[in-house]
Amino acid sequence: MFKKYALLIPFMCLVVTSLQAQVLNTLSAQEKKEGWKLLFNGKNVDGWHTYGGKEVGTAWKIEQSALKLDVPNRIGNKAPNGGDLVTDVVLNGDFEFKAEWKVERFTNSGIFFFVQESPQYKNIFDTGLELQVLDDAIYEGANENKHRAGDFFSVANARVREVEPVGGWNKVHFILKNNKLTVSLNGYSIQEHDLNSADWKKRIAESKLKDAPISKGRFTGRIGLQDWGSSVWFRNVKIRSL
Repeated sequence: MFKKYALLIPFMCLVVTSLQAQVLNTLSAQEKKEGWKLLFNGKNVDGWHTYGGKEVGTAWKIEQSALKLDVPNRIGNKAPNGGDLVTDVVLNGDFEFKAEWKVERFTNSGIFFFVQESPQYKNIFDTGLELQVLDDAIYEGANENKHRAGDFFSVANARVREVEPVGGWNKVHFILKNNKLTVSLNGYSIQEHDLNSADWKKRIAESKLKDAPISKGRFTGRIGLQDWGSSVWFRNVKIRSL
């Protein structure tokens, strides 16, 4: 009898571990101890609003514990009743950010950092540094550019491209610490930059962010999620100050 139950123990541990791993949009005891906070609770859009507005467009929905921009027919540009989202919270100082995203065929979206929500910046992409969220099939056969998944739009290419197939979840990890910016995607380091370096300053000066606050060394602001007229999903969105 003892041998029978002894054999069951590893199986039961595996089941418990599996169930724990499936709990979405929650923080573990260790994460809470480390100061992590959820930016999306898996139930509603609390903590977010439309860039330049107050509410959240109805095209942003909750689907299977994910925040989804629901665009049944890809249109490009903005979805009806959509709009770019930004966090209510404004980040100052060093921080760490994690999220998961997935796309459908030909999705184009992005995650923005250092967004300054101000009337002088009509569009979120006029102010925020955009990490591309994309189905790279959009650019199949095209020359190399800074528009593919994991790229900083118009600023820097990802060092490697290790993106899950359409429908798969991708894990992004963004860290700003001591003027060093690093990003990993699915465990691979894809961006490493010294924000005080001549290389970074040159990249910004030659990009579409040449007049944005980060061109003047201002690395504060909100997190944003892009609406570019195609369906995209986000979950396990969390942040902590460093």
